[in-house]
Amino acid sequence: MENVHLVPEEEEDDLYTGYNDYNPTFDGEDLHNDEGFQQAVRTSHGRRPPMTAKYPGTAIGGRPIGTAYGSRIPVGTAMGRPMTGAVQDGAARPMTAVRAAGYSSSIARGSVFDPLGQAKGPAPPLETRNEDTPEEKIKILEKKVNDLIEESCLAHARGDLQLSLEKAKEAGRKERALVRQREQTGTADHINLDLTYSVLFNLANQYANNDMYTEALNTYQVIVKNKMFSNAGRLKVNMANIYFKQKNYTKAIKFYRMALDQISNAHNAMRIKIMQNIGVVFIHMGQYSDAITSFEYIMSESPNIKTGFNLILCYYAIGDRERMKKAFQKLICVPLGIDDDDKYIPPNDDPHANMVIEAIKNDKLHQMERERKALAEKYIMTSAKLIAPAIESSFAAGFDWCVDMVKGSQYVELANDLEINKAITYLRQRDFKQAVETLKMFEKKDSRVKSAAATNLSFLYFLEKDYDQADRYAELAMSADRYNPAALVNKGNTEFVKEDYEKAAEFYKEALHNDSSCTEALYNLGLTYKRLGRLEEALDCFLKLHAILRNSAQVMYQLANLYEMLEDPHQAIEWLMQLTSVTPTDAQVLAKLGDLYDNEGDKSQAFQYYYESYRYFPSNISVIEWLGAYYIDTQFCEKAIQYFERATLIQPTQVKWQLMVASCYRRSGNYQKALETYKDIHRKFPENVECLRFLVRLCTDMGLKEVQDYATKLKKVEKMKEIREQRVRSGRDSSARGRREGSAGSGEWTSLTEFIGQSNHGTSAKGERLSVKLKTLPGSNEPYEASTQQEIDASYVDPLGPQMQRPKTAARKRTEEDEFADEELGDDLLPE
Repeated sequence: MENVHLVPEEEEDDLYTGYNDYNPTFDGEDLHNDEGFQQAVRTSHGRRPPMTAKYPGTAIGGRPIGTAYGSRIPVGTAMGRPMTGAVQDGAARPMTAVRAAGYSSSIARGSVFDPLGQAKGPAPPLETRNEDTPEEKIKILEKKVNDLIEESCLAHARGDLQLSLEKAKEAGRKERALVRQREQTGTADHINLDLTYSVLFNLANQYANNDMYTEALNTYQVIVKNKMFSNAGRLKVNMANIYFKQKNYTKAIKFYRMALDQISNAHNAMRIKIMQNIGVVFIHMGQYSDAITSFEYIMSESPNIKTGFNLILCYYAIGDRERMKKAFQKLICVPLGIDDDDKYIPPNDDPHANMVIEAIKNDKLHQMERERKALAEKYIMTSAKLIAPAIESSFAAGFDWCVDMVKGSQYVELANDLEINKAITYLRQRDFKQAVETLKMFEKKDSRVKSAAATNLSFLYFLEKDYDQADRYAELAMSADRYNPAALVNKGNTEFVKEDYEKAAEFYKEALHNDSSCTEALYNLGLTYKRLGRLEEALDCFLKLHAILRNSAQVMYQLANLYEMLEDPHQAIEWLMQLTSVTPTDAQVLAKLGDLYDNEGDKSQAFQYYYESYRYFPSNISVIEWLGAYYIDTQFCEKAIQYFERATLIQPTQVKWQLMVASCYRRSGNYQKALETYKDIHRKFPENVECLRFLVRLCTDMGLKEVQDYATKLKKVEKMKEIREQRVRSGRDSSARGRREGSAGSGEWTSLTEFIGQSNHGTSAKGERLSVKLKTLPGSNEPYEASTQQEIDASYVDPLGPQMQRPKTAARKRTEEDEFADEELGDDLLPE
């Protein structure tokens, strides 16, 4: 205990004093500059002596050992190092157990605990690279060129072809500057040929993408002619592709063959693709024999679906029946490299496997497999439909042969589709009986084929208006496949025809639930709502349909019609204007636009669209009638004549159009032409009262002698008309006949002779005949149109002139001409 020194309480030295002291012994960074250390490493100067005892004898006999009963005597080590627990010169025992970690009890007061040495501040910055050296400038320029190539490729991937070309050109300029800089610094041997090749190749590609074929060919030519570029001959394929786009087929063949010569047999896939391109070029040149040679080589070396299809087309072009059969057999035997779909059926007992299968069921690889299989089926179906009429005496026999071949191949499920295509071919040939018989063969097949056949049968019977059979087969198609939207649409159509619109709407809704893209169901649902008077719901259906079918004229017309029914003419006009952008020559749409503008009071716009409608379809009576009335209202009767003459040609048995022609002549002051026209009308229609009345008026005004003849004829015609009316009335009730006979004399003129027999100063009894001469209009030099507008528009004007008073009991009879002037044109809508 004598040697144990306790720390006084007043001393508060830090136990970790000296932790931050720096010992240069542990600094190993400058050892390679330490001469003493290097000499010790190279020689035996720094070797430590062997660990042997200095004291003779053993540990027991040579060294005194301290025990608990005696004083502790320090035992020296081989180098004279004191023992750890020894006390020397009365000093306190140092805390060597923590000193190695940097702890010390002699640290100054107030120091900061900093085990990581952060108090020294940040490390000095790295030395900046000197960019003024030529080598550094070259490296920076190379990096800029690579960045520009990458930006050009990314711009092309985004579809910005102009930007990609600009970046490619800039990369070419930078690369040429780089080459010049290397030549100036004398390092031309270190030119990066790979970078030069990349710049030129990208530039040529961007020229080709921007349809700058001449520049692209020149750039490719620079690469091909440079012998320092290895495998540059393959780029002749790209040059051949450009010549093909330019329709320079001879040069395209030449460059394809040059590229083929420079590609070794080790790259068989590349050679096959080039051979396929050569065959396609021969097809465009019409050299089918040379194309067949290329395609046959491919089918023998590495067969594929596309080449097999092209080979069938070539055989079909030259009319080789037997080789068409052989090529079709080769086509259906081409391996697709696709596994069966059974691997996507999950087992029930392994949940981990089920999760894996669900994950890969719709991945990119499976999608690619489905696309490849769909493409193969498309080529096979097209080939069968193409060669079926050519390989046998009839297309039915050809289809049967193709079906037999397909049944023995890996495309067994296509046999039924070929049978249905056979029925569709019968339909195109308008052989409905054979089509129906072919489709009826599928009634006992599996559900998918049965549903498709029954759907087609329902459609056929619906077209033939045999709605009972259409309904029966629609039911059969639904029972075979309830999720078939076409079957549901057909069923809804049959209910629509029966006017059970609610039920039809339910089937259309179910079809849309199964297939939201079924445009037929959505269109028919809109028509159904329209019939039910639910215009807002119908409008919603057609707006949805317009979002799917942007350029459908029928959908646009239905929207315009619905807005018109909703009393929103402005929206109706907007939709019809959109419709005219799709079908600018549809006369019916233009006429409808004219009618809407006419209802809005915009006569000028209405005239424009009516005139355009007449220009595209000059046989629409309603349009002709409107245009004629427009010119009469605007006091251009001469222009109205051509439209009424057109109406006369269209409806020669309608006397009103000829009367309107004569009326236009009369209104324009051409009385002679009007008189000739009325005479011509009288020859064609001798019993027409209106024509005779105008003849009497004109002859009276012009002072002609025929006036008495026409007046006599008019009297006879009116008498005959009265007799016919009496015969009609004779079969009616006597009391009703009596009332009508009592009022007949006060409501109408009975005859022209009776009216003429009345004097200026009074009226004589009905039926009294007076020998009074007809008086003309006042003054022979006065114009005919001096009478009032009301008299001009009347179908019959007083022959005695305006100075004679009409009887109070006489009422002017409304004629066809007046009816035309006041008639409001009706809507002539397109059928639904």
